[in-house]
Parts: sequence; structure tokens; C-alpha cells
Amino acid sequence: MKKNLEKLFNPQNIAIVGASEKEGSVGNTITRNLLDLGYQGEIFLINPKHDELLGKKCYKELNEIETEIDLAIMVIPAAFVNDAIKKSERAKNFIVISAGFSEIGDEGKKREEELKKVAEEKEINILGPNCLGMIIPNLKLNASFAAGMPEDGSVALISQSGALIVAMLDMAKKEQIKFSQIFSVGNKMQIDEVDLMEYLASDEKTKVIALYLEGIKDGQKFIQAAQKISKPIIVLKAGRSEKSQKAIASHTGSLAGSDEIINAAFEKAGVIRAENLEDFFILIKIVSNYKKFINNECVIVTNAGGPGVLATDAFKDKNIKLKDFSNETKAKLREFLPAESSVENPIDVLGDADEERYQKTLEVLESEDAENIICIMTAQGQTPVGKIGQLIADWSVKSAKNIIPVFIGGEKIEEAVEILKKNNIANFEFPKELIDALDEISVCQSAGEIAEEKKSFLKKIFGGKKNEIIKKAIEKNRKALLFGEAGELMKSYSVPVVDFKNIVANESAEKLAIDFPVVLKVDSENVLHKTDKGGLILGIKNQEELEEKIIEMQKEFPGENLIVQPMVKFETELILGLKRDGSFGPVVVFGLGGIYTEVFKMVDFLILPVSREEIKNKIMKSKINFLFKETRGKVIGDIDEFIEVLFNFSRLVMDNEEIKEIDINPLLITKDGGFEAVDVKIIL
Repeated sequence: MKKNLEKLFNPQNIAIVGASEKEGSVGNTITRNLLDLGYQGEIFLINPKHDELLGKKCYKELNEIETEIDLAIMVIPAAFVNDAIKKSERAKNFIVISAGFSEIGDEGKKREEELKKVAEEKEINILGPNCLGMIIPNLKLNASFAAGMPEDGSVALISQSGALIVAMLDMAKKEQIKFSQIFSVGNKMQIDEVDLMEYLASDEKTKVIALYLEGIKDGQKFIQAAQKISKPIIVLKAGRSEKSQKAIASHTGSLAGSDEIINAAFEKAGVIRAENLEDFFILIKIVSNYKKFINNECVIVTNAGGPGVLATDAFKDKNIKLKDFSNETKAKLREFLPAESSVENPIDVLGDADEERYQKTLEVLESEDAENIICIMTAQGQTPVGKIGQLIADWSVKSAKNIIPVFIGGEKIEEAVEILKKNNIANFEFPKELIDALDEISVCQSAGEIAEEKKSFLKKIFGGKKNEIIKKAIEKNRKALLFGEAGELMKSYSVPVVDFKNIVANESAEKLAIDFPVVLKVDSENVLHKTDKGGLILGIKNQEELEEKIIEMQKEFPGENLIVQPMVKFETELILGLKRDGSFGPVVVFGLGGIYTEVFKMVDFLILPVSREEIKNKIMKSKINFLFKETRGKVIGDIDEFIEVLFNFSRLVMDNEEIKEIDINPLLITKDGGFEAVDVKIIL
């Protein structure tokens, strides 16, 4: 947390360095915004070419101002920014609007590094550079070059894109979105999204934090901050696809793409991820306009059968569910609904329904244990749209539930939509988009909750002991461990590994005491994909065949070690692995394994550190949860044992930062439901 952020975001006075009278310039736009939109603080204009500007005194530089400056806005060419801030003795908080820093290449990166050093030496706060600025509607403060003043509300917007802020401001009024704070972070040189999230956590006006991000520099810091914030956090993250996935030495590396890791990180952090810009708006509308989402039960009330059916279809495979009514509720509905109406869910009040029929239906539903009541209306010939709109507006105030209107149409529903707007109620145009968004909120609520006692527990568990096997390999500049070494390392952390016998280069198998059938494989840091290279032979039946195959493999891989393992009877092949992400740190991958791992991609991700409880929750929501549930009287895998495997594997990862990737493929689920690692790659 930076010092004195309160003055930066709640300034009593502002200096504009680069104020201008030139119409259309950034300096002029920001100056006009501050002078004309109602900001009550003192404003100082700075431009060495003028003594007076726009009817106000103009200063040559910041140091000419005799009072302390709460906020200085820099709108001068990038080449002059660093020197101006360095010389300043009046301000401790800056917004650098100027472009020409790290976004333009090497010269700009150097300039930005210099500016960062100035900020550290002078102990000042800088938002930007290369940013749009900020807007605080409650203060009538538009310290940006976006036009106008949005309505004062409860949504705080943090964006890495200034253009997106401009677009959202243009759409906000139509979409019933009102803002408490708007911040453009630009290059995030010093103040980033985490600093702003922490500041907004204690801001009384802010009820929802919405972020548009293109990158997250410190993922662990982001997760920790988000977990502490009780307010809903909605994130639209750009860059969902990787243009090129380079060949990586392990399956794990190719499976754990950046977007999958982002999803796992957001789930752990408990933030809601928007799929696209439309979804972003819908999520913000729901969370900012409606009450808390306590349960997953929903009810649909509709005057049109088709939209009701489409809305029902949207619940397929969702976490949220349509409420099943009791016989008592159905009987109450039948008392006043026409015989042709449906008293199931969705409730069809029919096309001739007036406001009274909607009201009686809502009265019955008030006693139902369902949090969300979706009121669908189409404007049919006899529909009193205005009266129904007013009823929904009035009932939303009375009800303890979320009364969510989905009024479908154009001109014919305008009267109802206007009534809703006047009563600060958002209308949703299509049921599917609303239901998808409600489901995203529901999934988010059940994720990312790590209690404080769990956090302290994790700190105690994950220490920093170093392993001698890894230490020796690094001393010899080796890039990977042999299987024998990796197997011993796994066993030291109680990660089960199938029995194995080492055959060092040029040694025979005469002295091996082993039960047949067996597997023979090459054990070399230079041969990581054994099946592809012919370094794996299965089903060797006797000693004679084993000796013959050893000779053949030693010719194929001269000077390399070999491994002999018993053939294990198993139910299923899994994969377990590690990838270290540049932003979020160690990521554990688990799912279906074997030779088709990258074809099916039935894997899930854990961002470390994790508790046993978090692991269990993740397994039960994972793509392989069916392996741990009873099917036809049988459970394939022991979930308690698998939890221990993942937990101990996580301990190994957290203890040994020198390990870049781990690939256990396959990790077998044995006939008794236990686990044994058959092949282990560890890359340093």
C-alpha cells in the first residue's frame, strides 16, 4: 500500500502541468473538465508560455505555487516529465497522462525506469504513465481527458485501457451503471490494480470493483489482495488465447496455458471472470443493482411461453437451479391463475396477464426459498407494460429477493424500461445472458474462500528445506533429474512411486531380483518423451527376454541408464505435474493421463499454496470428479489418498524453487483405489 493515497484520490487542490487553451488538446480537455464540471477544490494552471490561461492565473512551474499541492497532473511531453517531477517540491502525488514511456520501446523503458527511481527516491505516488487519468463522480472531479461526468454510484472501475473507459462511460447511462471511482492505470509503473483494490476495499461508496486487465505483474499479490476484500470483484481479462505455444519439455507445460492458469487463479482469488465485454456489463449490472446472492435457487415468471422455454434451456449444466415448488405453492398459484397457466417453474401467467396477476404470483413466491425471481415480459396486444413495469419497480423495494426484469422487445416496452430506469432498476434484454451471468456469480461465491487460520497453517507447512538430490544436480549444471533421482525425491515427500531397479550404463540384469512381467525404459535427461523415441518396452515376460531387451536398448541409447519396473495392474491413468507461471508462481496440474493427455485435455489447475480442504473442493469440481464418486456400486479412486498425494506433491514444489517443471505421467490409480507414479520427469 502506497503512502498518502487518500490525498491522491481525494485532493483538495490540483495543479495541471501542461494546461492549454488549444481546443481539442489533452491539456485543454483536462483543464476544461476540472474547471467546468463542478469540482470544488482549488485549481492551479501551469504553462511557462502563459501568465494567464482561460481567465485564471498561470504559473511557470510547480515550485512557483506557494501552497502544498495534493495532486499534480502531468500533461507535458514525456521527455520533460521526469525532470519536472524531480524538481518539484510542492507535490507528493502525480498522475502522468503523458505517453512515451515503456509502451514505445527501449527508449521509453529507460525513461520509465528513471521515473520509477525518482518516485522511490522522493517517496511520491504516481498513477500512470500513459494513462487516461481518473474520475471521482461524488467530487465532480474529472481528472482525465474523457468527456462529461458519469452518474454517481457504487461501481469502481479500474482499467488498463483508457479507450475502454471512454466506451463504458458512453454506454453506462443506458446500461444503468453508476460509478464511485474510475481509474486508468496505464503502464502501472508504480500504482497497480492491487494498490487500487486495497484502497477501494475501505471506500464506503464502492460496492463493486470492476477491472479490465491486459496483464497481471504479481499474481500472488493479486490473489492475496482479492481474498481479503469482501466486495464483489469482476474482471475482464484480455488475451485469452496464446498465439503460439512453443514445444515444452513436458506435457504439463503444454497443458497449462496462460488462460487456464488465469481461470484457476481467479477461482482461488474468488473473483468473477467476465467472458467478454457484453458479459462484463451484465455482471456489473447484476452485482451493482441487486441484493446479495445467498442461494442458487431461481424462479421464472413469464407471460410468454417461448421465452420461458428458452430461459429454462439456459439453466442446463449450470450451478444455479430452477426451484422445485411444493404442492402447497402450486395450490396457491392455481387459486388465481387461469387453468391454462403452468404452475411449474417457469410459471406461465399467459399473454393476457396484467399487473395484478404478476403481483399475486410474486406474493406467493415471497415465501419460497429462492433468491432470484426473473420476471420475463413481452409486449403482447393487451399487455399493460407501464403498469407491470411500475409493479416490478415497487415490488423490488418491498421484496427481500432479487426481482430481476427481463423485458423483451423494442418500442413497445420502452414505457416499462423508462419506469425501471427512474427507479434505478436495470432491465436485461435476454434471459440467457442474464442466467449465464448469475451462474458465474454463483460459481465465484463457492470458490476462493480461504480462512485466516488456513493461511497461517499453510505458512507453517510450506517451509524452505532444500533437497540434496537437486542440489547435486544443479552443481553439475544438469537440466533434469534421472528417474531414479526423481523417484527418490518423490518418496521423500510421501508421493507414491512404483518400485524400480536401476541399471547403470553397460550393466546387465543378471543380479536383479524382480517379479515378471516388467517394463524397461531408458533413464536419461536427454530423452524426456520415451514412447516417441522408442525408449519404453512393456510386458517383458521373463529374465531371458529382459536381458535381450536390455542389450538392444543399450545399443539404441549408449551410455544411458535404464530402469526396470514391475507391470502394475491399474484402473486409470492420471497426470500430475508442475508449471511455474511468470505471474502466479507454482501451478499444479492434475487430470486424465496416458498417451492421450494432450488430446482430451481433461485437466484442472491448483495455484499454490493450498490446504487439504481446498484440494478436496477442487477435486470434487474437477473434470475427473467422476473417478471419486460411486458408479455402479464402485469408486475407482480413494479421494482421501489422492488429497494426500496432491498435498504432499505441493509441499515438494513449495520447498524446491529450483524445479521448473514436473511431469508424472502416468500416475496410476491401482486396482485397490490407491496411487502409484510410474514415470516422473523433473526439469531444473
